[in-house]
Amino acid sequence: MSDSAQTPHADEVETEATDDRPDEPEGESHVEPIETGADAVVAALKNAGVDYLFGVQGGAIMPVYDALYSESDMTHVTMAHEQGAVHAADAYGIVTGDPGVCMATSGPGATNLVTGIADASMDSDPMIALTGQVPTDLVGNDAFQETDTIGVTQPITKYNHFASSPDEVGDDVSTAFALADEGRQGPTLVDLPKDVTQPATGVEPGKPETPDTYNPPEKADEDAVSEAADVISDAEQPIILAGGGVIKANASDELRAFAEEHEIPVLTTMPGTGAFDQTEDLSMGIAGMHGTGYANMAITLTDCMLAIGTRFDDRLTGDVKTFAPDADIVHVDIDPAEISKNVEADYPLLGDAKAVLDQLSDAMTDSPEADAWREQCQTWKEEYPLDYEMPEDRPLKPQYIVEQFDEAMPDDTIVTAGVGQHQMWAWQYWTWTEPRTWVTSHGLGTMGYGFPAAIGAKLAKPDKEVIAFEGDGSFLMTSQELSVAVRENLDITIVVLNNEAVGMVRQWQDGFYEGRRMASEYPWVPEFDKLAEAYGARGFRLEDYDEVDEVIEAALDYDGPAVVDAIIDPEENVYPMVPSGGDNSLFALSEGHLDEI
Repeated sequence: MSDSAQTPHADEVETEATDDRPDEPEGESHVEPIETGADAVVAALKNAGVDYLFGVQGGAIMPVYDALYSESDMTHVTMAHEQGAVHAADAYGIVTGDPGVCMATSGPGATNLVTGIADASMDSDPMIALTGQVPTDLVGNDAFQETDTIGVTQPITKYNHFASSPDEVGDDVSTAFALADEGRQGPTLVDLPKDVTQPATGVEPGKPETPDTYNPPEKADEDAVSEAADVISDAEQPIILAGGGVIKANASDELRAFAEEHEIPVLTTMPGTGAFDQTEDLSMGIAGMHGTGYANMAITLTDCMLAIGTRFDDRLTGDVKTFAPDADIVHVDIDPAEISKNVEADYPLLGDAKAVLDQLSDAMTDSPEADAWREQCQTWKEEYPLDYEMPEDRPLKPQYIVEQFDEAMPDDTIVTAGVGQHQMWAWQYWTWTEPRTWVTSHGLGTMGYGFPAAIGAKLAKPDKEVIAFEGDGSFLMTSQELSVAVRENLDITIVVLNNEAVGMVRQWQDGFYEGRRMASEYPWVPEFDKLAEAYGARGFRLEDYDEVDEVIEAALDYDGPAVVDAIIDPEENVYPMVPSGGDNSLFALSEGHLDEI
C-alpha cells in the first residue's frame, strides 16, 4: 500500500469524464491559470504535450492531483500499484518514443517506483517520475511517509531534482522532461515537497529545454567515419549488429537502406529486435544467450562488426574474450561511456545512430566483396534453425502457442512480455518486422513487467493489437492490474504460459545445480482464467492442441481484456542456450548438449 487510512482513496479524488466542467468551444483547449506550484507542474506537462499519466494517488502528491482535476487535455490512469504505473509509463515511452509519465506519493509510493525506474535506466527508456514529498521543514525528521527519494533514485536516474521553489517547480519539470528525451534517453525524477506544490505562484513554466551545458553528440568525426567506412568496405565477412539505439534514434529505415545497399547481414540484440525485418534474406535474427545459432556463429566468425546503439551486455557477449575475436569493431553510440566499456572499439563513432548511418552511407565508396560469406550465413540458417518437438504424449508446447498467435495477428502487433522462459519463447518464435513492437524488460530482467506494459502500450497506440506473454510466476506479481484493464476497457490479450514454476530458474537448477529445484516450483497456482473472470475480464483455459485455434480466435475476437491460461509442458526449456560467460559459438541445442559444453 502507498498510503494509510488518513489519506483518501484514489477513487474519492479521481476525476470522471462526466464532471461539471463548463463546455469549451470545439477545437479550443481550456487553459487554467497558474495559481500554485502544483498548477505549474501540470502546466509543464501540458507544455510538453503529455496525453497520459499513470499513477496512484496519495497524501504528499495530492496537490498535483488536485491541479489535474480541471485539466481536460491529459488523462490520468489510476493503476492498482505504483510498480504497474511505472511499467505502464515505461512502455508508453518505448512505443511512442516520447517520455512516459508516472506519479506516486512520498515514502512507499516513491519506493514502489524504484524497480521500474531502474528498469528504464538499464534500457535507456524515456520516462519522467513525479513523486510527492513531505514539507521541506520535515525532511530528515522521519516524518510520516518520508523517504530520501533523491538519494534512493540518484544511481538509477539520468537526472533527479528536489524541487525547492513554487516559482521554479514548473521549469524543474520541463527540464526533467527534456533530459529524459534528449541524447541517450532515460528516466528522470522530480521530487515535489508539499510546501512547493501548495503555495501560490503565477509563474508560467517554459517549454521543455535541456540545460545549455547538455550537448549530446549528433554527428561523428568525419575522419573517423571515413576510416570506418574503409574498414567496412574491405571486409570479407561483415555483419551489422543492431542494438536498441537504432530504434530509439528512429534509424530503422537508415539501417535497412545501408544493409541492403551493401548486402551486409544484420542481426539484432534483444532491445534491437524489430529494427530490421526478420523476413529479409539479410536478417540473421537475434543474438546472444538465447539467440539463434546462426546469429551467434556469424558473431564468432565475422571479420568486421558494425555495432550500432548497443552496450554489449553480458547476455549478448558471453565471454568478451571469445566475442567476435577476429573482428574489427566499429561501434556507433551516442553515449561516450559505452565506447570500449565492455568490448574494445577499434573504430569508435560517437553520435546519433540515424545521423552516423547517413554519414557512413555517404562515406562508403565500395561494398564489401562478401558473396561467400552471405552464402555461409544462409547455410548456418539451414543448419541451426529454431526448432522444437511436439510429441503427442506431452502437454502443449509454448513455442507452438506463440507461433499460432503470431500467425493470427497483424505484423504491427505490439508484443509485451514479462521475464523468464515465456519471454524467450516470445522473442524467439514471434516474427519481428517493425520497430517499437517488442516491449519487455531487457537489462534489469523484471518479472511482472509484461502486463502493465501492455496497458501503457495499448493507450499509446490504441489502434494496434497488443498481446502480453506472461509466465505464471511473472503474472502473479502484477495481475492486480486486471482491474485497470477492465475499468479502462482495454482490448488486450494476455497469454499466461503456465508451467507452475519460475521456469528459467528451474531450467538453471536442472542444468547447473544438479536438478535441485529449490523454491522454483509452485505446488499450487490459481486458475488464471477464473481469476480473469473475477476481475470482469474474459478467461480461457487452453490445454490441448485441438483447442488452440478456437481459443485464439475467441480471445482475439473479444473486445476487452482476455486472459488465456495456457497449460504448457512443465519440462520444456529454452534453447539454444549459451551458458553464462560462455563462448557464443558453443551454444547448446538441448539439455544433453548443454552437458557436453
